[in-house]
Amino acid sequence: MSETATAVHAGKYTRNNPFLSEVTVNELLTAPGSEKETRHLELTLEEGMEYLPGDAVGILPTNRAQAVYEVLTALGFTGDERVLDHYKVEISLEEAVRTRLQIGKLARGAVTQMAKLAPGNVGLQAMFGPDNKARAEEYCYGRELIDLVHDFPGVITDPQQLFQVVARLTPRMYSIASSQMAHPGVVQTTVRVVRYDSHGRERQGLASGHIGERAPLGEKIPVFLHANGNFRLPEDTTLPVIMIGPGTGIAPFRAFLEERQAKGETGKNWLFFGEQRRSLDFLYQEQLEGMHKSGFLTHLDTAFSRDQARKIYVQDRMQERAAQIYAWLEEGAYFYVCGDATRMAKDVELALLDAIAKGSQGTLDHAAEYLDGMKKQKRYQRDVY
Repeated sequence: MSETATAVHAGKYTRNNPFLSEVTVNELLTAPGSEKETRHLELTLEEGMEYLPGDAVGILPTNRAQAVYEVLTALGFTGDERVLDHYKVEISLEEAVRTRLQIGKLARGAVTQMAKLAPGNVGLQAMFGPDNKARAEEYCYGRELIDLVHDFPGVITDPQQLFQVVARLTPRMYSIASSQMAHPGVVQTTVRVVRYDSHGRERQGLASGHIGERAPLGEKIPVFLHANGNFRLPEDTTLPVIMIGPGTGIAPFRAFLEERQAKGETGKNWLFFGEQRRSLDFLYQEQLEGMHKSGFLTHLDTAFSRDQARKIYVQDRMQERAAQIYAWLEEGAYFYVCGDATRMAKDVELALLDAIAKGSQGTLDHAAEYLDGMKKQKRYQRDVY
């Protein structure tokens, strides 16, 4: 199936016109006692909705009832008030707060808009404008709309003003964890449920909280498919692939492996997976170990950071296997990274440059040139967030 065909099929449903998908599987991947709650989600697709490994599924979450109630109560509204949404469609305020507005994670823009509504409010003015950006961002950290409304009561007097203050509720994108050839009619993904306490309140991630608490079997969730042409398996199916996917970064590589297996592709496969504890956090363990045992997954290198005194990560495993990584690159291997952009992806790139420098008996400058060459050939691809 071509990229164009995928775009045409996926295009019928968009973020503004999503498909109402049914949850058919929502299971915990992590074991009791894990510090993380990671779930495997399977959603139905309509005939004609098609995707490729590397693509994402967009999920349109709703705000949880308790959070909606708290915001309406703090504002002194009943929720029955009529407002116009972003498309000038008249709906109830309750529906707007539940399905249209980002009442979770507080953005600096909300503080700015509140300050505009209350030019005489000293506290808000102290966070207004470019000179006070740092102060506003410090205030926003770990807070939500409910905190802003509690801290500055009486500023929002008209329900419609919420659309001025609060950003639009946007979909959350998740890497697809399945091959459509292996699982026709559904799309699968891997979601870590985010829960935390801050400023004296229990909080949760918007979409991940929805999936963790409000997506039982049979529940309908609005979704759409999103093509990612920059994260693709090699067209030459005989070429090797090296995949670095710690945590939920495993998702697209499960899709890659399933696709290559379903198509009988002969290229070698090497996966690096990392998490905290093997006994609690080894996502898709049975499937991956089965692929490795059969020889389809040539190498499976794992790094469980908390299973020994010194923390070991995927980049440490890469350093241990540097010579072989370089040998695979010389065979034309494609190198993929998925997961945390802040630290992991940077550390992995440094380990890769180191492997290239050692393998080619060159300098880091030479390694950087080699990596640039890989990027131009689309042999180094990242899906980081």
